[in-house]
Amino acid sequence: MKILLAQSAGFCFGVRRATTMAFEAAESRDRICSLGPIIHSPQLVEKLEEKGVRVLRQVEEITGGAVIIRSHGVTSQELEALGGRDVEIVDATCPFVKKAQEHADLLSREGYTVVLVGEKDHPEVQGIVSYARQGDVYVVADPDDAVALPRCSRMGIVAQTTQSIENLRTIVDICLEKCKELRIYNTICDATSVRQNEARSIARQADVMLVIGGFNSANTNRLARICRDIQPRTHHIETAGQIESQWFDGAETVGITAGASTPRWIIDEVVKRVQA
Repeated sequence: MKILLAQSAGFCFGVRRATTMAFEAAESRDRICSLGPIIHSPQLVEKLEEKGVRVLRQVEEITGGAVIIRSHGVTSQELEALGGRDVEIVDATCPFVKKAQEHADLLSREGYTVVLVGEKDHPEVQGIVSYARQGDVYVVADPDDAVALPRCSRMGIVAQTTQSIENLRTIVDICLEKCKELRIYNTICDATSVRQNEARSIARQADVMLVIGGFNSANTNRLARICRDIQPRTHHIETAGQIESQWFDGAETVGITAGASTPRWIIDEVVKRVQA
């Protein structure tokens, strides 16, 4: 079989930065934890736990030492609460996520109804929403959610960094009919667009498509949906051990891509398993 591996598969800038900061912090500190998993890769989180980085879910559980802020960021309330405790903060929030938080804050303070295009249960989205404190804020996942928005005079839009540009564009078009003034910040990370376009190209050429990444990773799940729309024989896996040989029956070309939180060693293991 021919294997087509996406050039952009694996860590994006923000994830690479966060993991580097986390491993360096673990080497130099005796007591360290992260507030939530540092990235959406259970396998990498496990390696950090072996280095002594405990994953805690609530600020109240943190009693001292150092705390790593995950790449998705945390809510403004959690950050303020951490500031009032005797802890060292290692802020590994992705700079692109920070920018989305700042735009939500600005729009809210300037009197706009804030619309965040994203998945309401995702930690990045919950963090961004928390910065829009001074007015109405709505999380919109799809065009149906946008149609249900109330009318207002001034509306400001930001996006979860891993959203697709197509979904953002569709929602913007709907919101144009909902208000008199529309202000848009395209906060989708460039790496997200590159990965999605590359995945589409490979899926069109492949008889079978593998998408590697955490099942809890929003950007990996989105890659899997994009590929599955083009190539129904798409399989979302976390590790090489989940591959089933019958998937490749009759296949001449296998496409492989991976989410932005997928470590390189996992990608290499999948490629070796397919080659074997």
